[in-house]
Amino acid sequence: MKEKNSKGVRVATTGIFAALAASSCCIPPVIAAIAGVGGISSSLSWMEPFRPYLIFIAVIAIGYAWYTHLKPKKADDCCEVDAKPKWYQTKGFLVGITLFAILSIGFPYYSGIFFSNNTANKTIIVKENDVLQASLTIEGMTCAGCEHHVNQVLKDSKGLVEASSSYETGMVTVKFDKSKVSIDELAEAIEKETGYKVVEKKINN
Repeated sequence: MKEKNSKGVRVATTGIFAALAASSCCIPPVIAAIAGVGGISSSLSWMEPFRPYLIFIAVIAIGYAWYTHLKPKKADDCCEVDAKPKWYQTKGFLVGITLFAILSIGFPYYSGIFFSNNTANKTIIVKENDVLQASLTIEGMTCAGCEHHVNQVLKDSKGLVEASSSYETGMVTVKFDKSKVSIDELAEAIEKETGYKVVEKKINN
């Protein structure tokens, strides 16, 4: 019985680590934005292709832990029934790690709450002719958290009017005052503060 409980704990721990790893590519952008640490956002983006497999492992592992906990006890285990279970053998522990895993796996979908929703800057436009719209192609964005981090960096750039990012297309659209900032300076800010690589810059008008 003790061996089975120990195995259940190991499996549950595997599920937790898999759940964390599944969203590890989206955690650095939030840390970078909150702590003001530039250049780390893309550090774990290489794990994004493995996300579906890690989620599968997490679900299977935690599901097995629940099965081990809830399955009927055999007759030779009856002597253990009345023994007080350890904290890691309780239903509350399983509920806790299950909720933690769900929050970890879902992190990319709610990570935007850690960023400001305002993507427009308070740039005073002197001449409308100085406002340009441009597109930048970026490598390294893997989730909504990456989008928000790029937008946050651009919003803090002098001369920016508006910014919008999409990790699905890898595109960032910006409006900026060319008399105050250049497309090259905006691209440099993205690379320096996030670690993502700007592979193409294009002025749209």
